[in-house]
Amino acid sequence: QVQLVESGGGLVPAGGSLRLSCAASGRTFTRYTMGWFRQLPGKEREFVAAIRAIGDTYYADSVGRFTISRDNAANTVTLLMNSLKPEDTAVYYCAAEFLGRYLGAATAADFRSWGQGIQVTVSS
Repeated sequence: QVQLVESGGGLVPAGGSLRLSCAASGRTFTRYTMGWFRQLPGKEREFVAAIRAIGDTYYADSVGRFTISRDNAANTVTLLMNSLKPEDTAVYYCAAEFLGRYLGAATAADFRSWGQGIQVTVSS
């Protein structure tokens, strides 16, 4: 299983930006589809964005302000979050090893490996 470690979370005012990073180790990174999910209190984990090994990107309809990217040489994937809103407050998870069919409709069950999650809090 791929080991994943998230970093870059914290507290930010509404309208601000954060950049989350995910470092992968343990297996070959460059051939894996990577994703970001988030979980709000009392809610199920939901899809945010994903990126294939070749660089194709996919986003949830609700997060058009975000950008996912990857650096295969550094074994990292990032999520740049702009124009943050209080409703973006959640624990964000990095995911690897996509097993499903459609990245545009990915679910948590479609990914094999997960990070521990990192808190993002947006104040109003």
